[in-house]
Amino acid sequence: MSQDLREVFKKEREDTNPGLKPGHKKRFQERLEKQFPQQRHSWILPLKIAASIIIALGIGSYFLTKNSVEMTPPSRTVNQNTTVEGNNTISLGDLTPGLKKMEQYYVTNINYELSKIEISSENKTMVDGFMQQLGILNAEYVKLNTELNSVGPNDKTITALIKNLQLRLQLLQDLKKKLNYLKTVPHETLKTSSM
Repeated sequence: MSQDLREVFKKEREDTNPGLKPGHKKRFQERLEKQFPQQRHSWILPLKIAASIIIALGIGSYFLTKNSVEMTPPSRTVNQNTTVEGNNTISLGDLTPGLKKMEQYYVTNINYELSKIEISSENKTMVDGFMQQLGILNAEYVKLNTELNSVGPNDKTITALIKNLQLRLQLLQDLKKKLNYLKTVPHETLKTSSM
């Protein structure tokens, strides 16, 4: 009875679990392959998935941009080449390359500021007032351009044209500041009243 229990269990396992016959593993693999053949990895399924994702994104972006285009207010741009009747008209930019760069700078910034204006029911009257002032300045610019064509280039007209562009840009920047102020004021009054 002085046998080691480990040895007893080891012998018992060997007796109950006889070894596998030679070639058993190979035969088992062959049977598995017959019943469950390996499927070739096809690139068609991933391509179908990628194509459906691309189509879904395309359709989604189409509808998003369609809705955003419908929601944007009509664009307002400043015409750089405001001309007077006649074939031989000149503008501020036609005089010198420096003046052309300056005119392009102001017109580009004016158009940019116009494109960033968000019109809502709360600020519509303010925006309309500023747009009327901008229209007056634009009409004055046309008159100055007419004077430039009829009288010819002189310092007074050139300075007035540049000042007009500066005033229009400043007017739009002031409008932007007031609109930003109006956006923050209701939020601040709500925060202070809730405390």
